[in-house]
Amino acid sequence: MKNISLNISKVLSFISQEQINAQEAKANECIATLHKGNGAGNDFLGWLHLPSSITDEHLTDIENTAKVLREKCEVVVAVGIGGSYLGTKAVVEALNNSFDWLHTDRKNPVLLYAGNNIGEDYLYELSEILKGKQFGIINISKSGTTTEPALAFRILKKQLEDAVGKEEARQRIVAITDAHKGALRSLADQEGYKTFIIPDNVGGRFSVLTPVGLLPIAVAGFNIRELVAGAAFMEKATDVSVPFSENMAAIYAATRNELYKSGKKIEILCNFNPKLHYIAEWWKQLYGESEGKDHKGIFPASVDLTTDLHSMGQWIQDGERSIFETVISVEKPEHEMIVPTDVDNLDGLNFLAGKHVDEVNKMAELGTQLAHVDGGVPNLKITMPEVTPYYIGQLFYFFEKACGISGYMLGVNPFNQPGVEAYKKNMFALLNKPGYEKESEAIKAKL
Repeated sequence: MKNISLNISKVLSFISQEQINAQEAKANECIATLHKGNGAGNDFLGWLHLPSSITDEHLTDIENTAKVLREKCEVVVAVGIGGSYLGTKAVVEALNNSFDWLHTDRKNPVLLYAGNNIGEDYLYELSEILKGKQFGIINISKSGTTTEPALAFRILKKQLEDAVGKEEARQRIVAITDAHKGALRSLADQEGYKTFIIPDNVGGRFSVLTPVGLLPIAVAGFNIRELVAGAAFMEKATDVSVPFSENMAAIYAATRNELYKSGKKIEILCNFNPKLHYIAEWWKQLYGESEGKDHKGIFPASVDLTTDLHSMGQWIQDGERSIFETVISVEKPEHEMIVPTDVDNLDGLNFLAGKHVDEVNKMAELGTQLAHVDGGVPNLKITMPEVTPYYIGQLFYFFEKACGISGYMLGVNPFNQPGVEAYKKNMFALLNKPGYEKESEAIKAKL
């Protein structure tokens, strides 16, 4: 069986193989720090051996709960923000039929999302579309008090209870939260909701292989066992015992840090498959929240190609040379589509007749890579055999492991996010939340 792979040959005209190899000792030291658990943020390393530690009983419990929701509900709303939302959406959007929402013969519930914004129009329109629908809720929050998901859950819980009664609503609400403490844990115990635990030692952006991601992915009808198996394979393939020259997570971390030192401050994750859009959104949170500290860190951006070649392509080709690209290339599409012959050939495309659309896409990918490298943009390439749960599991764990290594190489704690709290303090003060009187006075002085 093929596995995902990394090719860095198109960066070697910008930095040398010798420069990358010179990072071997540091990369190995950072991997050892991860595995020994003696570095910064070591209380959030539960993801490191998570794939290999997930039991059959645990997966069966998740699958059985998903089955209950699938049987009762036309729609399931996953309530969460950040890592409690992006990983799930990345997997589901990658595996879903692109036009699933138009299919009337759907076997599984439509998975919708809430709690990832504070949009009044969004919540109103969501509430309206749920009227008359059989729906359920997966509420994901360690504390139960994070503003965005707590607000959405309060609204949706009331709507569900008003529609079907408290007893039936209790059967359609699942809480994924802390094992012992927090507002959502208290509510779940009080109401008798089915619950799953968010491990204390797994941060949100690393949580897709916990029930945070696995339950809604299973509700959507996808094989979570294959997802976990792919991640478990990559756990072994990037283990501390694997030599640097064979460890793609270490090579990726070393290469991007060497590019950063050479002045490449922005990494653009590119894909040529529209299904991977939300994988890039998840990746941006993973690297942005992990590395953007102490006025350091590569800025993570993303583009969907070829689409964005007609919008961002000019800047990438000719703009400031502060960027490098990491391209996710999918070897084999799920479906086949042949370009037909047209007698009149008014569009001039008969030279493509008989070719697979994916062959055209692959030549666009290769042509873009060559043009960008010639234009001064280093390119790394991650090849993914197919878009399946197994390979997505590999890809997710690869990025997580490389992120931990890369953060330590950069000299930051990859597992905290102190800057995330700054806006919350201001928001609570502006809303006159009890306990924020001093902050409120300070803000009034600034306005």
